[in-house]
Amino acid sequence: MCGLTGFWGSSADGPVIQSQLQRMTQQIQHRGPDSDGHWVDANAGIALGHRRLAIVDLSPAGAQPMQAVSGRWVMAFNGEIYNHLHLRAELERSSLAPVWRGHSDTETLLAGFDAWGIRATIEKCVGMFAMAVWCRQTHSLTLVRDRLGEKPLYYGWQGQGSQAVFLFGSELKALSAHPAFTAEIDRQALGSYMQNMAVGGTHSIYKGIHKVPPGTILTVSSNKPDPVMERYWSVEQVAAQGVANRFTGSAAQAVDALEALLKDAVAQQMMADVPLGAFLSGGVDSSTIVALMQAQSSRPVKTFSIGFHEKEYNEAEHASVVAGHLGTDHTDLYVTAQQAMDVIPRLPSLYDEPFADSSQIPTFLVSQMTGQHVKVALSGDAGDELFAGYNRYQLTASLWPKLSSMPQPMRKLAAWGLTRFSSNTLDRFASYTPLAKRWSGVGDKLHKGAGVMGAGSIADLYQSMVAMGWSKPSALVRGMDGDAISLNMPDLPGLRDVERMMAFDLLNYLPDDILTKVDRAAMGVSLETRVPFLDHRVVEFAWRLPMDYKMRRENGRSVTKWALRQVLYRHVPQALIERPKVGFGVPIEHWLRGPLRDWAEDLLSEARINRDGFLNPRPVRQRWKEHLSGKRNWQHSIWCVLMFNLWLDEQKRSVSAA
Repeated sequence: MCGLTGFWGSSADGPVIQSQLQRMTQQIQHRGPDSDGHWVDANAGIALGHRRLAIVDLSPAGAQPMQAVSGRWVMAFNGEIYNHLHLRAELERSSLAPVWRGHSDTETLLAGFDAWGIRATIEKCVGMFAMAVWCRQTHSLTLVRDRLGEKPLYYGWQGQGSQAVFLFGSELKALSAHPAFTAEIDRQALGSYMQNMAVGGTHSIYKGIHKVPPGTILTVSSNKPDPVMERYWSVEQVAAQGVANRFTGSAAQAVDALEALLKDAVAQQMMADVPLGAFLSGGVDSSTIVALMQAQSSRPVKTFSIGFHEKEYNEAEHASVVAGHLGTDHTDLYVTAQQAMDVIPRLPSLYDEPFADSSQIPTFLVSQMTGQHVKVALSGDAGDELFAGYNRYQLTASLWPKLSSMPQPMRKLAAWGLTRFSSNTLDRFASYTPLAKRWSGVGDKLHKGAGVMGAGSIADLYQSMVAMGWSKPSALVRGMDGDAISLNMPDLPGLRDVERMMAFDLLNYLPDDILTKVDRAAMGVSLETRVPFLDHRVVEFAWRLPMDYKMRRENGRSVTKWALRQVLYRHVPQALIERPKVGFGVPIEHWLRGPLRDWAEDLLSEARINRDGFLNPRPVRQRWKEHLSGKRNWQHSIWCVLMFNLWLDEQKRSVSAA
């Protein structure tokens, strides 16, 4: 894991380019504290920078930017190619291998480019990656991002006319260090953030700066300065092919095949020349990954979890039980509310652009603790998206057929009736029903449910379910031109309603929220994270599984992630796993009414909001008032505003420091 950055099109001389590049790489030192690499061709106006976190081939032979033996390619690479030794063997069998200088995957990729070309090499790769490749023959720059978007990669033209420069990098802070960077906030992107708690899709918070889409090869050259996009892998195509080519074996055969595939993915991702461990929450996903790690390890796997003294947010005790059964070398850390709140001032610099999933706080804390023991950690992310684990999938399967058959006016009236009661009142009512045993925070969930009752389609339903912030950001953000940037929700013909939601999550929630959250939190403490469930072979197999192997009725109740659970129960007793699903979060709702109240009041003041000029204060103040009174739990929308204003303050400090 590393960080890359650079620019192309500069007319400056060599020493100036070198100085500008060094300032950019310094901004992402946390992504690669082991070394700082630069490669400049002033005549071509190209500069490639790299910060190295040495994981595989710790010798100088693995340093970057790296040139191919042929001299044609120069590359800065971030990520891991887990099957690169297999690719080396293939090159050697076909007599296309060079004389190897080391054993890094970067060198393997460059040899592949010489032998097969960029796209053909990438299609052979199993891994996570972002890369910038300069071709010295054609004077073209190619940016590539992995299939699911595990690794970030930003790009964009900045400056005018002959002074325009094409910037790129792993994080926005690297781009912002270049003098051509303008830092103009995109109000449409701001609206998208306020709605979904993250700046989604291919956009960034800044005008003219974008993200390379997952599964995409982007190329710019003197002949074609406008980026040319080429998709080499897509969720849409994989989903369509999966449902058209269903797994036809028995349930037992499906579980056998899934275990074999996951075991291989985990084994490949345990490749490292440095200490390695895993996050363990005690839930299905992380427990499965750790169980398969321990089954293939000759020594106890190092596992890590974080705990809170508030019982409804604490998963550490469950993780400890699973770790004890598997025999891992387990470390947990119980943190106080104050320790968690002390992370808040660090969030704007960690995330570079506004980001408001409050589980960013425990994610950073567990990464920080883990990074004190190992340099690589495997995680259980993406199990929910692939095997139908989210509650919204269950609700869609059970309620949407009935709900969609009702007239919309009737549904909207019912929704209005639910919101007449405060979330606390609904919680008290629910405490006398079976709902209290299945879900926590029933009042909040009913209020959320009221917000989706008017949906006219499955795409509308999905948008309303995942829009945790402001459902109508155009009323909040000043200067927005129409609606917020829409989520990526293609038609996906042939998929059932729940399957469409799962695809939407792989296209939106997973890369925009989950993977962004983990990458920035972990790389902020120089920790590499790996996600075995996102081995593209696992993703493709999961889409072939019938829905009955993911969600099914057993003993009168709905069971999610059925096939994955069967794999896990071969290693961990079911009794140690079965419990209500708990999110990985912190009690922001209560903190805002208690210890964070004065801090929040300052950031949410009408004078402050008017002075900044980005938001309308009236809706903010109204929700803040309702939240403090306990009438509604507006923690998500309030946190969106707080994180944006905190981020704005960080930008002002950065500008004044420069």
